[in-house]
Amino acid sequence: MKKGILFYLTLFLLILAFSTAANYFDFDIWARLIAGMGVVDGGHVLKEDFLSYTPVHTWWDHEWGSGVIFYLFLRYIGPYSLIILQAILMFLIFFTASRIIKLRNNIQPYNILFYFFSIMAVMGTLNAPVRCHMFSFLLFTVYIYILERVRKGNNKLLFIIPLLTILWNNLHGGVVSGLGLLLMYAAGEFLNKKEFVKYILTFIISSAVLIINPWGYEYIKFLLMANTMERTHIVEWWGIFSKFHLFKHIIFKTFMFAMLIIEGINIFKLIKLEGVKNRYCKADKVKYIVLLTTLYLAISHVKLMPFFAISALCFVYEDFYNLIGKYKFPVWKDKAVYGMLLFISIFTLISKDFSVPPGMGTYPVKEVEFIKQNNLKGNILVNFGLGSYVAYKTYPDNKIFMDGRYEEVYYDYMVPMLKEFCLAYPHWKQIFTYFPPDIIIIEKYYPVYNVLQKEGDWKLVYEDKAFGVFLPKSKAARKFIQPTDDLNYYKNTLFNTGINFK
Repeated sequence: MKKGILFYLTLFLLILAFSTAANYFDFDIWARLIAGMGVVDGGHVLKEDFLSYTPVHTWWDHEWGSGVIFYLFLRYIGPYSLIILQAILMFLIFFTASRIIKLRNNIQPYNILFYFFSIMAVMGTLNAPVRCHMFSFLLFTVYIYILERVRKGNNKLLFIIPLLTILWNNLHGGVVSGLGLLLMYAAGEFLNKKEFVKYILTFIISSAVLIINPWGYEYIKFLLMANTMERTHIVEWWGIFSKFHLFKHIIFKTFMFAMLIIEGINIFKLIKLEGVKNRYCKADKVKYIVLLTTLYLAISHVKLMPFFAISALCFVYEDFYNLIGKYKFPVWKDKAVYGMLLFISIFTLISKDFSVPPGMGTYPVKEVEFIKQNNLKGNILVNFGLGSYVAYKTYPDNKIFMDGRYEEVYYDYMVPMLKEFCLAYPHWKQIFTYFPPDIIIIEKYYPVYNVLQKEGDWKLVYEDKAFGVFLPKSKAARKFIQPTDDLNYYKNTLFNTGINFK
């Protein structure tokens, strides 16, 4: 019992320390807060966009429930609570995984180093407080726990899954991963020559209740489209071995190969002991279907790497435990490991200024302040990843070209048009013809930044380290107020907005 308390305390402190290390909020948090504000203050789910000056369709907000939770935390507890919420959600994921390990094998799930490396493997995708997909990762883990309990004979728990599906479906579109998990268990138990129809029936019922959402049946068509569409312009949807990510996510790749090696050694040893046929008959097909499916997802899309890390923790830990179980380590080993991890966690929490990350350099923070200070009104052309931040900070005086809501709100042609502009491709000026802006905020590393300065129609009126603000030459011939350099000012005003639904 004492070891369990120490384990979970250390685990939470580690996760909290990592969560406070983030230096900016996720790009989409601002749109989520606006959506939550619409429900809490406006009394209804937002189905129409009002932030953009470009053509839009119905706002299919598959994350509206997450937005409500985020906004409630922000409004009633404060900005720091979003960081705490991230840590709590991540802790619950790993806590649930530890219960799965205990349930599957009745072994001690307290090897803190295995969890440490699992956390490190996914921090590259989970270190921006707080993202809606955290709810999908948590519920994915909860589904595994429930389904493992069902495999132990507790079939009544299957009735919980359709209810959780309704919740999940209104928190995040990743609900499809839960439905997929049901099919994985059905296929695995079929190959295990065990009862599998109950998983298919649960899948059918859970699929049917997807209709319970603010948009009804039409939303299901959107959900299918959103989960099958190509996102070639979004880097977190690229593969981990794509050119862009080839030398990134090294810790995750190391973790992934380590998991494969552990499984390979375990399979080889068991085949050598029992023979191929006997080993196949005894192998848990569910385990390998889940691992291989999530491995494929992780390799295909950077954003989905945590699904494999969670699955590996739940299913590979047991083989890791069996491999090292026969070795006798020094009695001081656990004390040294826990001492080191507690020191890292506590030192990080004490030494770091626990404050709201203003996102300087990631967001056009000072550029937006420049626009507000100088009362520059009109349509703003800004990269879609930054759009919801700019909208959150400048509405109603300004509207944006588009933001990260992507398929939720905008038409397919808009991202390619924006890419054409940013990279100064041959038809980069078409954006001025179809959707002329009054203001441009652009990253300095894009080719169009220099092209705009050479063209002469636009003038650079403000620039900081990462971004610049351009105005039409006819509107740039005046003296402008410069934004403050006071970092605390930007921290204290980060969540200020002119959007009001009351």
